[in-house]
Amino acid sequence: MSLNFEKLYAGIAPKLTNFLVAGGCDYQSACDIVQETFLRMWKRRDELVEDPAQVSGFAYTIAKNLRNDGYRKAKREVLQAEIKDSDDDGELSVPRGANAADSTFPDLPGDNEYLRKRLDAAFAQLPPLLREAYLLFQVYELPIREIAHRTNQTEANVKVRIFRAKEKLKPLLKDLL
Repeated sequence: MSLNFEKLYAGIAPKLTNFLVAGGCDYQSACDIVQETFLRMWKRRDELVEDPAQVSGFAYTIAKNLRNDGYRKAKREVLQAEIKDSDDDGELSVPRGANAADSTFPDLPGDNEYLRKRLDAAFAQLPPLLREAYLLFQVYELPIREIAHRTNQTEANVKVRIFRAKEKLKPLLKDLL
């Protein structure tokens, strides 16, 4: 007995689309991710079990991973366009068309202005070296090795800076957590 993909799609696709949109995707991207999710499920249909809960969980996992892959890819593309080889002075480069007053978090889902201001204020209180290491690691999702290379520091030093930044941010953002 095999899964009825028409029923499966009709039952999961709308919920999956809403899940992705609520997570910050625009509607068209969410629809594309849902389509890719079901294509991947179709390719592995022989491995799927009949339990709807397991199939649904599998679909959500695929969709979440596709969404995250898309975010990482978009960040890499933006970073490659913004960072020039001559920008090795240890400071974060400001994107073209932006100025230093722009938010550190320009693309937060839901465009929550209060949260954006709180995060910017907390990051402004960090020493520049801690802020740089933390942003490169957490926001731009660069590996420790790449951060160490860009900042001319050891990997251990980068890890310490990220840890210290986290410790300084905890009391500043404790009411948001």
